[in-house]
Amino acid sequence: MIKIPPYLKKGDTIGITCPAGYMAKEKAQTCIGSLQKWGYQVMVGKTLGSKSDNYFSGTDEERLNELQAMLDDDTINAILCGRGGYGIGRIIDQLDFKKFKKKPKWLIGYSDITVLHSHIYSAYKTASIHAPMAAAFNDGGADNEFVLSLKKMLTGKKNKYTCAVHSYNKQGNATGELVGGNLSLLAHLTGTPSDIDTKNKILFIEDIGEYIYSIDRMLYQLKRSGKLDQLAGLIIGGFTDIKDTERPFGKPIDEVINDIVKGYHYPICFNFPVRHGKENYALKIGGVYQLSVGKKNVRLSE
Repeated sequence: MIKIPPYLKKGDTIGITCPAGYMAKEKAQTCIGSLQKWGYQVMVGKTLGSKSDNYFSGTDEERLNELQAMLDDDTINAILCGRGGYGIGRIIDQLDFKKFKKKPKWLIGYSDITVLHSHIYSAYKTASIHAPMAAAFNDGGADNEFVLSLKKMLTGKKNKYTCAVHSYNKQGNATGELVGGNLSLLAHLTGTPSDIDTKNKILFIEDIGEYIYSIDRMLYQLKRSGKLDQLAGLIIGGFTDIKDTERPFGKPIDEVINDIVKGYHYPICFNFPVRHGKENYALKIGGVYQLSVGKKNVRLSE
């Protein structure tokens, strides 16, 4: 059974840390204020707006120590990662989850945070939340349905999502635990202690900034390693800012993906609102969901 961390109540504390790429503190101010308006206390780590002069929000040791401290701190009820980028794979094996295993708490984020989601799901059978991070609250984002889906999820309310049909969808119904995240990271984790067992699961994938051939290669890695063989269902999210080579790959990204997955017999939906960008619904990794891919719409409900 998957462990579900305690849902939040008014007055609980959310810690904000940047365990991967750098983020300026001013870009998180709207997020901090919004979380406080939601009724939570906020503890801001030193990695947010750190004095780092490179890509990361601090040295590996600094990022590791701060995330470890938040994992171990009983006064922190949830941890929101300020941003993703790259970096958790450098520290994941040094993190100590002994205390977290006994008293789990919500870990929130996406992109590079896929490493954390996959690790605690696989190693500790604990749920987490794939959801918008700090920058998503800016420019009016704090009031949109995607950020508010995180607010709802933190309190234990169940979300139900719908999206439009796509010509490549494969109709059907599926029920299973939801796993997935960023395709690049899922491929990267193959064969590691953070690798996920996808059998009878509903898998979702998304990515950003990749070449079309890279997406093709990573999907073939999942296919050849058996990750796609025994799914309950497959959700294709957004593939944003995708690039092509000077000599074109020859097919648009949706067609590339469909060519790889069309032979499977479980329900598949394309263009679901989970992505790098505004349209990014909160999804509970390890939660049991029902996926219905129909003629007129697609529904995903917990």
